[in-house]
Amino acid sequence: MRTQWLSLCISKSVMRRALYTSLIVGIVLIAINHGDAIIKKQMDSVRLFRMCLTVVVPYVVSTVSSVSTVLSMKNGDDLH
Repeated sequence: MRTQWLSLCISKSVMRRALYTSLIVGIVLIAINHGDAIIKKQMDSVRLFRMCLTVVVPYVVSTVSSVSTVLSMKNGDDLH
């Protein structure tokens, strides 16, 4: 089960979907949470780290959601 889950995590379609999702959601969240600092050029390493995490979180959420959905569909689980 773990091997199947991990192989789905690194499958091309799941990774592509997660990348697109993380870029779109990440950019919006960065603009909301760090836009003023970017405009005022108040960037430091801590803020850059937080901005990276802002993009990583939606990537992980999208990946977990996609893999869970694929596995549910393979098992014939009702998604409603």
